[in-house]
Amino acid sequence: MQQDENASHTSTPRPEREKTLVALSSVGATIGLTSFKLIVGLMTGSLGILAEAAHSGLDLVAALMTLFAVRIASQPADEDHHYGHGKVENLSAFIEALLLIGTALWIIYEAAGRLFFQQGHVEVSIWAFLVMLTSIVVDITRARALMQAARKHGSQALEADALHFSTDIWSSAVVVIGLGIVALANYLHLPGWLGQADAVAALGVSGIVIWVSTRLIRETLDALLDKAPGELAPKLQRQLRALPNVLEVRRTRIRRAGNKHFMDIVIAAPRTLPFEQTHVLSEVIEEQAIEATREASPQSEYDVIVHIEPIASPNESVADQIRYLAELQGIHAHNIHVRKVNGELEVDLDVEVQADMTLREAHTKASHFERIVMEHNALLRRVTTHIEAPDNTIAYRQEVTYANRSLQTDITHIADSIVGPGRTHEVRLYQSQRITHHMPMQETQSGGPATLTLAPPEALDVTLHLTCEAHTPLSQVHTWAEETKRALRRAHPYLDTVTIHTEPPEE
Repeated sequence: MQQDENASHTSTPRPEREKTLVALSSVGATIGLTSFKLIVGLMTGSLGILAEAAHSGLDLVAALMTLFAVRIASQPADEDHHYGHGKVENLSAFIEALLLIGTALWIIYEAAGRLFFQQGHVEVSIWAFLVMLTSIVVDITRARALMQAARKHGSQALEADALHFSTDIWSSAVVVIGLGIVALANYLHLPGWLGQADAVAALGVSGIVIWVSTRLIRETLDALLDKAPGELAPKLQRQLRALPNVLEVRRTRIRRAGNKHFMDIVIAAPRTLPFEQTHVLSEVIEEQAIEATREASPQSEYDVIVHIEPIASPNESVADQIRYLAELQGIHAHNIHVRKVNGELEVDLDVEVQADMTLREAHTKASHFERIVMEHNALLRRVTTHIEAPDNTIAYRQEVTYANRSLQTDITHIADSIVGPGRTHEVRLYQSQRITHHMPMQETQSGGPATLTLAPPEALDVTLHLTCEAHTPLSQVHTWAEETKRALRRAHPYLDTVTIHTEPPEE
């Protein structure tokens, strides 16, 4: 999920604009500091200050690289870079770390020459202290600004720059201490070896630089080599396994490019889950992935792909299994009855096939389906199917309830005798009506036109509602409804369809 890239320019600045401004301010500050340190270092001959000048020179290169990386990384995905340009930030931080290590090695070489071969002389002046204190103040200011922008926008390049300049504060402080010791040794005529404190300070700067650079290299290589960020994947897997209808978490792949996380999640769900519920499940998984990532990196952007694979659920019933297999074969299965005989299962069911099939074709399809059901369930010893064609006809009727009051009363009496007095209501009667004009009909699911048929003049359709107690088991309610149907057909054989709606009392 990407953040809105069309935010208004009249309110807060766009993220890339704000990151660019922070990077530009860092470049300007670095140019000033580098020039100041170089001039004072040459004037005083301080290796510590010259080391800091070289360090600031590389800071300038790093700041320019960060500015370039931020501008490139903010560009959207294109035909050549389907995942965007976020890794430019990671590459910039990696190159910056290599440059810093090179600088540290040069400083170590120069410091060793001064310590062991007494090369160079340090002229301590007020300018030396002034330039280093200025450097500390500037580094504190820009490190804070860079870190705030990095956390706000999830930028690894700005974060690397902020960490870099935070260590510059400590390295500058080391140089100031070294210069202070040299000045004190010269003023109090202390032993000569104290005059090499400047070189020792330079070694301290080098150690800090190498430590920071090693950390930067490790972090940027993790991003460039698509290492999963921390404990995010195991944590996400635990959250997903706790979700309803998630039977297995088969894969969670996470990688980071710049401030964007790409997540690829594969889970297994019940194969009988309807399509709509499967889609809802995928959205829930996506929300869980984003929430887990947001805790680790609040300002990151997200791109989540969820793939759901169907498998048999441990709680899947025989009827559920048969319906699923029927759908795979293009058959509609209903009226499924399962019975257990001598420890083995038998199944009777109705199957609907295309209405235009011949009996031979329909029987072949049904027999093939029976074999598939037997193969998928070793407990089944017999499967018996009743073949039927789907009823795509439309019966055209007119309501005749008010013209058959006596029949309505009799139907109510029969139903009440089964479910209880006063439980039957909304009894409606419908009779066939002759059609003398053509009426267009929608096509059926099988592709052919729906036909309009007329029931025999004496045939009646009946619908009625039965009210049952809310706590009544559904199996008992179904038994009452079926018993009511049989009783109505015995009393009135000419009834065509009988539809009974069962409901709890109104609250």
